[in-house]
Amino acid sequence: MKKYILAFTALLTVSVAFAQSSANARNILDKAYSTYENSKGIRMVFNVTTTDEQGTAYQAQKGTALAKGNKFKIEMPTIDTWFDGKTQWVLMKDINEVNINNPSNEEIASISPLALLSMYKTGYTLNAPVSKTINGKSAFVIDMTPTAGKSDFKKVSVSIDKKTSTVLQVDIILKDGMKNKIDIGDYNANYNFPDSEFVFDKDNHKGVEIVDLR
Repeated sequence: MKKYILAFTALLTVSVAFAQSSANARNILDKAYSTYENSKGIRMVFNVTTTDEQGTAYQAQKGTALAKGNKFKIEMPTIDTWFDGKTQWVLMKDINEVNINNPSNEEIASISPLALLSMYKTGYTLNAPVSKTINGKSAFVIDMTPTAGKSDFKKVSVSIDKKTSTVLQVDIILKDGMKNKIDIGDYNANYNFPDSEFVFDKDNHKGVEIVDLR
């Protein structure tokens, strides 16, 4: 994530201004998080574009995500993922295999844009929100910088719709130079999913090899 240094001159004035800017960014993210947290279930369609450290862009992948609290299910052409808040199941359709593990918060955030809405609360410095047009909508764009050196993230930018306080886009740059851009569309917060929706059901996937990596 982008590193920045506050000017030392006029330290008191700059510090106060920065605190206010950070507070504005936090208020925007708090509202977005509250909008999501108060929903009984969200369905959205998204596109993920990945660029490697040499700048080569891979073909965009389209997917559908179902989310409820800290649980989610992500359906993509070659991979389906379930996460029940603790355990993750990743089904690789081309080899008919599902891997089971207990991922870290950052691993979850790498594939779930909504997970970032809780990560910002601790371990990140927030830049002042910048007004931009994202996918044709007026948005606040907030850069997040990790305070812990062990983070795999170099920079995270979150774009929040000004009207609806929903996430429009998430840009992630990893320390190794890889970039993921997640564009979110068809956001619908009127679902009420049962918890079983976020657990891999082996009975519905006969013949799949299960690899437990926990």
